Formats: sequence, C-alpha cells, structure tokens
Amino acid sequence: MEDFVITIVVPIFNEEENIAPLIDEIIAVSKIIPISEILYVDDGSDDESLAILQRLKEQHNTLRVISHRKCCGQSAALWTGIKAAGNDLIVTLDGDGQNDPADIALLYQTYLDHKTSWPRIMIAGQRKKRNDSWAKRISSRLANHIRSRILKDNTRDTGCSLKLFRRKDYLCLPYFDHMHRFLPALMKRDNVRVVHTDVSHRPRTHGKSKYGTFDRLAVGVGDLWGVWWLLQRPFDYPETFEDLSEKT
Repeated sequence: MEDFVITIVVPIFNEEENIAPLIDEIIAVSKIIPISEILYVDDGSDDESLAILQRLKEQHNTLRVISHRKCCGQSAALWTGIKAAGNDLIVTLDGDGQNDPADIALLYQTYLDHKTSWPRIMIAGQRKKRNDSWAKRISSRLANHIRSRILKDNTRDTGCSLKLFRRKDYLCLPYFDHMHRFLPALMKRDNVRVVHTDVSHRPRTHGKSKYGTFDRLAVGVGDLWGVWWLLQRPFDYPETFEDLSEKT
C-alpha cells in the first residue's frame, strides 16, 4: 500500500440516478491528486444501482464494485469498503451527490500540510451551508449539539461523510452499527488528531434521503451513551519488543 495514494469509498443504497455523474466527477479529481481506486459498496439496493455499477466497471479501470446481499446499513457498507481498499489513505463520501468531489483535493492538501507534525491524522469535512430541508437541518443540528456536549469531540458536523483518514487507524476502531456518526470521537480516543475543514454541500437532485426527521434524531442519539462509556475507557497501545536473536 502506498502512503499518499487514495482509495475513494462510496457506500450507496438505491442511488441509480446519481452513480454515473458522481463517478465522472471523481475521475476528474483523480487527474489532480493520486486516486487509484474508486470503490463503491452497494448495500443491497433494490433498484438498478448494482447493474449500473457493473456496466460502468467495464468503462473505468479504477472502479471496483462490492455488493451486500441485503441492506446492512451505512456503517457496514463503509467497513466493507475500507477493509477491501488497496490503499492506506481513504476518502469517504456519500453516493447521493451532495458532497462535492472537488473538495477531495482540499482534504488531501490539508492532510499533506499536517501529517509531518502529526502522522496519525483525520481530516473531517464540515458543511458550510446545508442544502437540505428545514426539518432535516434542525434535527441534525439538535443531534450534533447533544452529541458534541456529551462527547466533547469539538465536531459541529459529524454527519458530513466527506472525510480522509488512514485505513490502519480506522480498522483499529471498535465496530458497531452507526459508528460512522461518531468517527471523530472514536479517532480521538485512539490518539488520532482530527482536523476540520469547511466543505460545500449541494442540493440532492435525484432520489430521496434514507432518513426521516425522527430517524435522524434516533440514529444520532441512540448510541450516544454507549460511545460515551467507551470514551471513558481509553486504550493505550503498549510498546512491544520481540527478541529475535538466534538461540545458541
């Protein structure tokens, strides 16, 4: 695995109209920064998403496609993609087109600017202006406020999927459903520095959100106390040494 080459991981569920335009945008960014893989994880879609991805795979040699036999949720889809990635540097973004792939270059440059002083680092996007419904913005703001007060993760927008981090750091985290909403807090627990940067947020042009207002609040707060409990029990990885000298 190369340290500075990126795998883009995109989890999707029923995003048939958004797939081709988003891939074209990611490929355009790959001409500016080193992206060697675009890894889509189809989370058991029941529309034409998987068929479209399989056709596009024949056209783009950097595109990889993994599918779940049934819908397992966004955290599971992310875990599948990150585990299968061929590079250590990972960028995640939503498959609905609301994250702008042009911002990947911004995250990458921010990573390069900080990694010499702090090798274990995560760059977390935070949306400058939400292009969502009033109800969706309010529910997300409330969930983010409660989470931030309890976890003290200094993150105002944990729901922004646009993030850059190292695969090896992610795979050290405890896995549980909805963990993707707590990534900054979990990374900080493992002594990974979290740097926030403003990114754009576009209106959804096709399809519909997979969460309603009540669901968003339930998902944002439901696992909160479990994560709080986990943060009270940090684990310092021990320095190890093995004697490899030959026996006499």
